[in-house]
Amino acid sequence: MPYWQLARMHKPIGILLLLWPTWSALWLAAGGWPGLHLSAVFTLGVILMRAAGCAVNDFADREIDRHVKRTAGRPLATGSISPRAALGLFAGLSAVAFGLVLTTNTLTITLSLPALGLAFCYPFAKRHTHLPQVVLGAAFSMGIPMAFAAVSGEIPPQAWLLYTANLLWTLCYDTFYAMVDRDDDLKIGVKSTAILFGDMDRGLTATLQLLVLIALLFLGQRFGLGTVYYLGLVAVAILFTYQQWLIRKRERDACFQAFLNNNWVGLAIFMGISMQYLLN
Repeated sequence: MPYWQLARMHKPIGILLLLWPTWSALWLAAGGWPGLHLSAVFTLGVILMRAAGCAVNDFADREIDRHVKRTAGRPLATGSISPRAALGLFAGLSAVAFGLVLTTNTLTITLSLPALGLAFCYPFAKRHTHLPQVVLGAAFSMGIPMAFAAVSGEIPPQAWLLYTANLLWTLCYDTFYAMVDRDDDLKIGVKSTAILFGDMDRGLTATLQLLVLIALLFLGQRFGLGTVYYLGLVAVAILFTYQQWLIRKRERDACFQAFLNNNWVGLAIFMGISMQYLLN
């Protein structure tokens, strides 16, 4: 179905990359299981907003996608869905997600507005800046302060450590993703961190990964997490090393595999947090 494809429901990697840090934030905020209501609200919200983001992304890129090998078959690029219908899907999914947020508290509802704005603006950022991945990182990380707000009605300072770690992590893995399209993007004038970094891409993504690990170490200290959590970070370090090995020759398929591998990074962090609380 074209609408299923437009929402990328056949490619759940984006859902997972959003879900792991959101769940991690919920567990940290609640000191363990956050309850069925908030778990359902944030899980469904992630699914809906990721789908909405894909719809507006394809609307923004409808003239570009047909010139890129990886995206030429998308519904708007082929004409199987109209631009108006894509905007309608974005609006409809966003409205349902907002309805879920209305079951929480005032601070969470307020935070949902900049989250929606970032989701809408990201696809257009690549026309004006080489740092659209930073905008994506900010958008992908908004579930973190929203989770803390929903649990406690406030955002403690240590929540921003997780936000920062997640933004840097997103910047890194989306750079891997942009490396897949770098040759096509250079031809059609699309900007990205992969183009900005150039030959320094491997060193800079490795630096970003190191900063993510440092932020996560501080996070563990601030929340008083123990051995299980730090074993999760060891797994993260191993996965980051593997990703650097994958991109060593900058081959398209290998860079895409490095991007996909970040699902396991998110899982390792979440498992470290949730299992630590389970065993306490």
